Amino acid sequence: MTDAQRPLPSLDDPDSRPFWEATKNHEIRYQACDECSGVVFYPRSRCTHCLSLKLSWHISRGEGTIYTFSVIRQSRHPAFKDKAPYAVAMVDLDEGVRLLTNIVGVDDPVGEIHIGQRVVVAWEDHEELSVPLFRPA
Repeated sequence: MTDAQRPLPSLDDPDSRPFWEATKNHEIRYQACDECSGVVFYPRSRCTHCLSLKLSWHISRGEGTIYTFSVIRQSRHPAFKDKAPYAVAMVDLDEGVRLLTNIVGVDDPVGEIHIGQRVVVAWEDHEELSVPLFRPA
């Protein structure tokens, strides 16, 4: 029996496809509006600030701060049941993007993670894409 794999996003969605394709090159891409300069994330076809269709893609440095997190002590999903305890976090990237991710690279997520902590991207590679995870800086 093989190990269960993390559920991965579909590349069929035209709005998010450029984001996920860029992860294969270890890039976190986000959109910014060419009209109002608003940062847009998750990827969409319209600006969430002014509804403009003029959005440009930008590349994040992959550095940010933990906004909030929760430690999962038990998971019934086959891909995660042996990883507990693990942390799920909202990370604010320095460019203004907030994303949901996991915090990795810690032995004790309860004692080693805190709100406001600086983190950097760590990649989990898969065949068609890579998943941006974060570790303490």
